[in-house]
Amino acid sequence: MSKRTLAILAAIGATIIYGINHTIAKGVMPNYVGAYGFVVLRVIGAAALFWGASLFGPKEKIEKKDYLRIVVCAIFGMGLNMLVFFKGLSLSTPINSAVLITTTPIIVLILSAILIKEKISGRKVFGIFVGLLGAMGLILFGTELRQDAPNIPMGNFLILLNSFFYGTYLILAKILISKYHPFTFMKWMFSMGILICLPLGYHELIAIEWSLLPFDIIWRIAFVILGTTFCTYLFNIFALTQLKASTLSAFVYVQPLIGILFAIAVGKDVLTATKILAALLVFLGVYLSSRKTKPNP
Repeated sequence: MSKRTLAILAAIGATIIYGINHTIAKGVMPNYVGAYGFVVLRVIGAAALFWGASLFGPKEKIEKKDYLRIVVCAIFGMGLNMLVFFKGLSLSTPINSAVLITTTPIIVLILSAILIKEKISGRKVFGIFVGLLGAMGLILFGTELRQDAPNIPMGNFLILLNSFFYGTYLILAKILISKYHPFTFMKWMFSMGILICLPLGYHELIAIEWSLLPFDIIWRIAFVILGTTFCTYLFNIFALTQLKASTLSAFVYVQPLIGILFAIAVGKDVLTATKILAALLVFLGVYLSSRKTKPNP
């Protein structure tokens, strides 16, 4: 089997993990672990794994001027991003989460125009409008009554806010990712993420009654730490060694499909007319805003 084929399989594996994570993580919150406590578990577990993995990577020293940038990346990428996503997921539904997470490319496009003055064509502006229209539809009209989703509109808003924080992180981290080995960058960022998340999630963390957790919940927690946080990053890094970044990013569009099908298959969510219409608007918006502009002859 060629390295390119393995890279494609790695990208598919990461996409599948991300897609089913919406339902698996949802099963833990809020009955067994609070959203903020879950984030602290995820950050601590991933930090330990990346420190262990760094033993097999190059020994690099972080320049003093880069520590501040890592702190800022940790605030947006490991702190605010995870906190609002898991809180939003605990309040909303897996399908809403899977759909709204695809607004990230739209948010990145908007932030790129603001922060680094990237030009946006008229078609991309229209795509941004259509995509955000779909996202706002889920936020304003997501009024289902579900015991495991106590405040769907607020949850949807927080998931959308997650896309904003993650998009900011991607832009800020670009220089550091090209400068340091992934293990070096991630181990320090997750370590700083612990300091950011622990004050908010400490009480929920110590409130976890580990002796009372059923095996179904324990393996879900392990999946989020080992699979969603650690393995997906490694899979994507390997995929980038053989695939273009643009090719790898195209896999994000498969994630909602996997997330929706998995949630329905295990009986954790149902499709409604509002979700279908909002999903179509979001997908159309992402497609229009992410298409490459053809150069004028």
